[in-house]
Amino acid sequence: MQSTRRVAKNLLKWFRAHARDLPWRRTRDPYAIWISEVMLQQTQVKTVVPYWERWMARLPTVQALARASERCVLKLWEGLGYYSRARNLHRAAKLITAGHGGEFPGDFEAVLALPGVGRYTAGAVCSIAFNQPHPAVDGNVIRVLTRLFGLRGNPKERPTNEKLWSLATELVQVAHQLDAHDGCSHFNQAVMELGATICLAQNPRCGECPVKSSCVARLANSVARFPEVPRRAASTERRVAAFVLECGGRYLVRQRPARVVNQGLWEFPNVELIDGLTLAQLARKHLGLDLSLARALSTIRHTITRYRITLEVFRCPASRPSDTDGRWLTLRELQKLPFPSAHRRILEQICRDEPS
Repeated sequence: MQSTRRVAKNLLKWFRAHARDLPWRRTRDPYAIWISEVMLQQTQVKTVVPYWERWMARLPTVQALARASERCVLKLWEGLGYYSRARNLHRAAKLITAGHGGEFPGDFEAVLALPGVGRYTAGAVCSIAFNQPHPAVDGNVIRVLTRLFGLRGNPKERPTNEKLWSLATELVQVAHQLDAHDGCSHFNQAVMELGATICLAQNPRCGECPVKSSCVARLANSVARFPEVPRRAASTERRVAAFVLECGGRYLVRQRPARVVNQGLWEFPNVELIDGLTLAQLARKHLGLDLSLARALSTIRHTITRYRITLEVFRCPASRPSDTDGRWLTLRELQKLPFPSAHRRILEQICRDEPS
């Protein structure tokens, strides 16, 4: 196995010279770093930057997050998806305020005990904010380490996963020996940075890699085979119809119930096109709508987990606000509510179409 000391030393040197200037890297505030790490789960850096900046401007401290309403939290998160992340941040902030005097805990086990925090997030926050020698193994790190050390096997299965965490622990401890002030913080960020910018899943830029001379996969001309992850399950196609109902400048929206995807967010009435029924039959059966005067508004395609969804949007006249579930709200009121991304796009189109 390659020298962990040489790898750690080269990565630290490379990171200090080539690290991207990201806003959360300009601070050691554990709260700010925690927010960035949670936002970065399943989300690209370029998407996260403006969200993180808006969040920190509105909720700059744990106490501010704890005091905020759920609507405010979800509105700031709107568009990032996986909304349980935002709810867990909110819950955790309340626990920190109640149990840690409003100070973000500096103990790994205390961080790990927070809602929504797993081994990776706890390790990332404690190493980056407090320079503690805890590993942080995410998708980018898995790709780098499996290639660098030629680790075979599915990284999600226990034997390989344990090897990865053990190796990452050894490396961050070596980094701490090399630099007691910043070594852990910089090393974990360096591995993540390498995976995000150089050691890419497709078309890796091996010639620019600071540890290329130590990379087992590169030396064996087998970079593409690592990591050995199973093929993803095929996506499932789904069709959904959404309806924009307007009466007297007010639009009907509904709040998604608890314990479903996107719970607590708002959406326009909709129905999935299944059961072998026509769109008109489904609209009448589930929403009590007569589509004889409906007109097509747009088609929106988006993805949720393994589902590829085609959302067909229709505008339907409404003679008066009915007693159906939901609320009739003005555009100004709607813009204050958190919507899933696809339904936010519907609202944006309505706003563009309406006379100013």
